[in-house]
Amino acid sequence: MKIFISAGEPSGDLHGANLIRSLKQIDSSIEFIGFGGEKMQSAGCQLIYPLTQLAVMWFLRVFLNIFTFIGLLNKAKKYFQTEKPDAVILIDYPGFHFALAKRASAAGIPVYYFVPPQLWAWAGWRVKKMQKWVTHILCSLPFEAEWYQKRGVSCTYVGHPFFDELPHQNIDNTFVQNVLQSTNPVIGILPGSRKQEVTKNLSSLLDTATIIHQQHPEVTFAVASYNQIQADIANQMIAKRDLPVKVYLKKTPEIISNTRFCLSVSGSVSLELMYRLTPAIILYQLNWVSLRVGRFFMKCRYITLVNLLANEELYPEFLTDHNPSKAMAAKAMIWLNEPEKISELKQKLEKVRSQVAIPGACDRAANAIMQQLLQLGTKPHSNQRSAA
Repeated sequence: MKIFISAGEPSGDLHGANLIRSLKQIDSSIEFIGFGGEKMQSAGCQLIYPLTQLAVMWFLRVFLNIFTFIGLLNKAKKYFQTEKPDAVILIDYPGFHFALAKRASAAGIPVYYFVPPQLWAWAGWRVKKMQKWVTHILCSLPFEAEWYQKRGVSCTYVGHPFFDELPHQNIDNTFVQNVLQSTNPVIGILPGSRKQEVTKNLSSLLDTATIIHQQHPEVTFAVASYNQIQADIANQMIAKRDLPVKVYLKKTPEIISNTRFCLSVSGSVSLELMYRLTPAIILYQLNWVSLRVGRFFMKCRYITLVNLLANEELYPEFLTDHNPSKAMAAKAMIWLNEPEKISELKQKLEKVRSQVAIPGACDRAANAIMQQLLQLGTKPHSNQRSAA
């Protein structure tokens, strides 16, 4: 059996790797090929192209890489037509993956969408693409399945794959003891996993930290960087400031778990914050045009997944086209001056966590995919466990 799998983000690369391992537990003979990153490659996927290196967002970035995307789509189309894989699995990254789904569907290959894009939030009309080109959606959020079912899309709620990974994270306790454990408060700064997010949002996060430090000089700050390029950008910004802050590479779990609270860019990292019961103030800063366009299409009350799951603003959030550092710092002051507020928030986070942070999403997704392929007449290797 051959499966084509594609992920365009670092988080998708992680989820794809875990899904590959779950599928191999059902049938160890499956061959995986596609687009992704180092984690998928390590899990046994033959990469046609390291798509996660692009991880682009917004129209201009896509436009600048348009010929790369066209070339990749042509490669995939040729592969679908000549090799006829048994299934195509797509992970988030909607723009490119909708085009990929169209080509796979045209070649008669079943398409499965794992961690689907949040169409219910901002682009409901794009559900037509799911209806036309996607065989089955593996929903990661509880309310997604009902939303898709009402629109005639075949789907199954499997849970969010982040909760497969989080219990197995190895925390560097030496780093925690030497760097983060302090009698004075340490606040984490999470500027995102994409270079564009860092360049757009980190300055405002550091401005917020500066205001906090002016009122609470005992507070220090720890920036979590996804890679060295982003760490260099952060250090350049910090060099211009008189602020007790240091940048740490690949220490996000440690910083989330062992800081008083975090100043964070919006994204799936909010699920990790919730899992660790860590309070956070969420920022997503756009330019004027992007914000107006986004608000026009936005169909939900919040931008933060945890707030959507709780149906309440547990994490103060700022979707804006200006620097909201004063307002963000004011929220932070409440938590620093009234620590009982943090205890109250943690109780609410624990309630949400108990409802949604259920491991096994990748196993459930793998079983759902294999069960459907069995129904389509594709049989797993005989000496492996059943997908039922």
